[in-house]
Amino acid sequence: MEIVAVFAPLVGFLLAFLFGKNMGDKGAQFVTCSGIIVAAICSCILFIEVLFGGADHAGDPRTITLMTWFNSGTLAVDWALRIDQLSIIMMCVVTIVSSCVHVYSVGYMSHDKNKARFMSYLSLFSFAMLMLVTSDNLIQLFFGWEGVGVASYLLIGFWNHKDSANAASIKAFLVNRVGDFGLALGIFATFFLFGTVQLDELFAAAPDATERMMNFFGFEFHALTVVCLLLFMGAMGKSAQLGLHTWLPDAMEGPTPVSALIHAATMVTAGVFLVARLSPMFEYAPMALMVVTVVGGLTAFVAATIGMTQFDIKRVIAYSTMSQLGYMFFALGVSAYGAAIFHLATHAFFKALLFLGAGSVIHAMSDEQDMRKMGGIWKKIPTTYTLMWIGSLALAGVPFFSGYYSKDMILEAAYADHSWFGELAFWLGIAAAVMTAFYSARLLFMTFHGKTRADKETFDHAHESPPIMLVPLMILAAGAIFAGYFGYEMFVGHHQIWGETLKVLPANDTVTAAHHVPLWVKKLPIVMGVVGLFMGWLFYNKFVSAPEKAVKIFKPIHKLFFNKWFFDELYHKLFIVPSLWFGKVFFKSDKHIVDGLGPDGFAKASYGFGGLLSRFQSGYVFQYAFIMMLGLIGLISWFFIKMDLGVEPVTDAVVETTKKVGE
Repeated sequence: MEIVAVFAPLVGFLLAFLFGKNMGDKGAQFVTCSGIIVAAICSCILFIEVLFGGADHAGDPRTITLMTWFNSGTLAVDWALRIDQLSIIMMCVVTIVSSCVHVYSVGYMSHDKNKARFMSYLSLFSFAMLMLVTSDNLIQLFFGWEGVGVASYLLIGFWNHKDSANAASIKAFLVNRVGDFGLALGIFATFFLFGTVQLDELFAAAPDATERMMNFFGFEFHALTVVCLLLFMGAMGKSAQLGLHTWLPDAMEGPTPVSALIHAATMVTAGVFLVARLSPMFEYAPMALMVVTVVGGLTAFVAATIGMTQFDIKRVIAYSTMSQLGYMFFALGVSAYGAAIFHLATHAFFKALLFLGAGSVIHAMSDEQDMRKMGGIWKKIPTTYTLMWIGSLALAGVPFFSGYYSKDMILEAAYADHSWFGELAFWLGIAAAVMTAFYSARLLFMTFHGKTRADKETFDHAHESPPIMLVPLMILAAGAIFAGYFGYEMFVGHHQIWGETLKVLPANDTVTAAHHVPLWVKKLPIVMGVVGLFMGWLFYNKFVSAPEKAVKIFKPIHKLFFNKWFFDELYHKLFIVPSLWFGKVFFKSDKHIVDGLGPDGFAKASYGFGGLLSRFQSGYVFQYAFIMMLGLIGLISWFFIKMDLGVEPVTDAVVETTKKVGE
């Protein structure tokens, strides 16, 4: 069962990628959709077995060793599947959302010429994520980690006839290399510190390493803090945390199903999973947890400010993803690991719903993504309109949608931490909650309400999506409505299912403390959400001229937010421009010095010497005789000079021969 759940998408990928032309587009779509749906069914069965106990397993987590990968000195690594409470929840999230995306893609990509290749890449993406979440050691985890990076590169740049798509895929790959470098260093440091990369052995040894120090760049640091911060650097890249987030909005250049998969179930959730999985190590590195909290809080706030000003419908949702990931990370930072995974699971449903709903809007509007060119289309696509409202209300944290349960628990846990960084994250999260509700309402009213701003042909052509696109949206909508209510007790309630999977020291149990925070802390996020929705209605439905006036009044702030806090421009100045300058310098030195004195220099000298020799090849006998005479005179002169200087004894035979020649 476990093997099928993980490897079924790999089989679908191989069949579609290798034999897609032979089996045709429909055949490729069938095998890839079948593979991921089978994986989803198996994951749900395993979910029941692991969490509630099956006939044979009695709810016990287990590890299934497939084979030995390699042995090198004291480093032994197996291919193994770790099935426990955390991994099985991630497997369910990945496979269910990915199944909806696969089926949706059959309709969305119906006019594309490369359907088989696209579907195979989706299955590869899903398999890499499944391998990541079921890994039993850090090396296998790194394999899945890089696998989702490769798959994201292939999918973001899938429409490679567009320069913007190619640039976005390269940007995503390069920015993630920065984070992955930190993750690799973290794995090296982990092995250096513990002598193993196997998770159970690491977790058992972590409490004994709390006092150990490590020499890092010539300074002594707390060893576990160094290791955890390096690992967190990898999480920052994959999960688009502030500083390594610039790839995320550009990833919208890929087809919309790709955006849904990246933002909801695969790539960006990998960083959250990594920190939660390694909670037994992070718990003993309080400074690292503080950094995670601060970075998460700032990410939630900054992304929300940018989301309020964007006009591309997919880009607005992308920045909402970045903001919600910030919530998850500051939950991890205050040791509310269960709350972070809870929000990851609920977020997967409503974020996939929003992205696929946006795809349905784009499909209806003849590939138009600019909300300034939409409006007044809710009657044209009523089903999509209703589903987008469900996703937006869940995102805004409105009772009693799924986001209300998970996001509010994160804010309550941050407040219950009673630390300066927990309180900072709480207030940044409250501010982000207002802005989240505001830009959610802004998206809905600009897209669906008011007078249309689309051209007549596009508006008249607007139509509802086919059932194959709407049915996956309805499944996701059910998750966006009910996942929070039914998952609350399991994830963060009084009957949590985590067991030993998530390690929380008694002094850090903020999830339990969150149930006892003051009433105003519990109600404030709801009030802020309502305020944000009301402001969105006021600005974009009631007084539609108000946004333009607000922009003029707050022009510097709007410019900062609209230009994404100038992170791209800053990185361009700091990294791109110097890199290009150094590239030109080294190019010129390589051309004029290395090549000039090397192969090009030798070739030029040989060519010149050959040209000189060619002058002697005139075809005149008297010239050849003259040259032979000069050569003979030169040879004889050399012999006599050698004899006069006594540098080297000359034999009598040579002297005699020379005299005869002279005569």
